[in-house]
Amino acid sequence: MKALSIQQPWASLIASGRKTIETRKWKTDYRGDLVIVSSKRPKIEPAGCALAIVRLVNCRPMTREDEAAACCSLYPGAYAWELESVRTIAPFPVKGRLGLYEVALPEGVPGVDCS
Repeated sequence: MKALSIQQPWASLIASGRKTIETRKWKTDYRGDLVIVSSKRPKIEPAGCALAIVRLVNCRPMTREDEAAACCSLYPGAYAWELESVRTIAPFPVKGRLGLYEVALPEGVPGVDCS
């Protein structure tokens, strides 16, 4: 499954459903499920773990109206990645990477849509 590494505390905010827009300086055509992985730095627990699965439903230029949902201010070149259907999972260790990357989910991870 595709994964995205995100620094803390933003990874935990996404996993809790309080942050529904992730921002990046690059866009993607990918739509579908994403594993949210908390990066190891800064060392804010849980670090270096998969925390949740979300559905990426849209990617577009960020606007001022997105600031509250993104938990950040508008900045030049920002894209808003719209996230829905947050499903928390039992954290498991993942080595983070830049960009979108593949992660093998442990067997029996709840909340995964296999259709």
